[in-house]
Amino acid sequence: MRKTILSFFILILSLVTWNSCQEKQHEFNLDEHIGICGLNRAPAAVACGLDYLEANVASFLVPEQSDSVFAAQRAAADTLGLPIYSANGFFPKDILVVGPEADLERAGRYSEIAIRRAAEAGLKILVLGSSRSRSIPEGFPREEAEDQFLSLLRGMAPVAEECGVIVAIEPLQESETNFINTVEEGAEIARKTGSPNICVIADIFHMMRVGESPAGILSAADKLVHCHIAELGERTAPGVAGDDFTPYLRALKKIGFTGRISFECKWNDVKTELPVAVQVLKEQIQSVK
Repeated sequence: MRKTILSFFILILSLVTWNSCQEKQHEFNLDEHIGICGLNRAPAAVACGLDYLEANVASFLVPEQSDSVFAAQRAAADTLGLPIYSANGFFPKDILVVGPEADLERAGRYSEIAIRRAAEAGLKILVLGSSRSRSIPEGFPREEAEDQFLSLLRGMAPVAEECGVIVAIEPLQESETNFINTVEEGAEIARKTGSPNICVIADIFHMMRVGESPAGILSAADKLVHCHIAELGERTAPGVAGDDFTPYLRALKKIGFTGRISFECKWNDVKTELPVAVQVLKEQIQSVK
């Protein structure tokens, strides 16, 4: 009898501990994890107390240039005052990954070097937008294009898993590409790779442009690792036009999102606009907590 009672109390204690860990794991603290795209904006980011910088894959990781060139890039980055957490703009325009002119061999070499260098530099996420590279040429079968893209991603997966780097597909508006326009589509492609290191990001600007509701975030809960943000009309920073992002932020909270969010905006004067953008975004995040 005593043994049964003791076992019961141990079970209750374990459940309480588990719930406590779960609550801590899913604490919504996105306001502490805000960054900005563009290494040239580091001084303004440091002044505003941002958490990290987001670089460009081609210009920072320079996958088709020598190790010495990359070493110089890393040395320069060490002076910026903030860590580089992520990088976007994965492929240059001349590397096509779908269609009859796709060069998956070159893309594969480029990707492996990019991923390995990202790991060396401490980056965690590489954002795969690359609208021109992945746009399907007119008349080319969509299913074949998807097979090409999946083949590329599956080729990236082993080195991404080995290096602890996540490659995250970025859904983009239709005016930029005709392939993977919603977060829901991006998550489905990521799942088809079968890799935990192939994921998706939610760019709230692009979601609004294509009319994708916050439900897209909910549908991608298992694959969503990163976010971008800008206002709908002119891709301005939060606070310029007064856009309300709370429906999307509320969806992020609902899925227990623990990633980060980068300003990817057009800036007229980053020194004056960034402090406002930070304040507005933090206030909106706080309002959904």
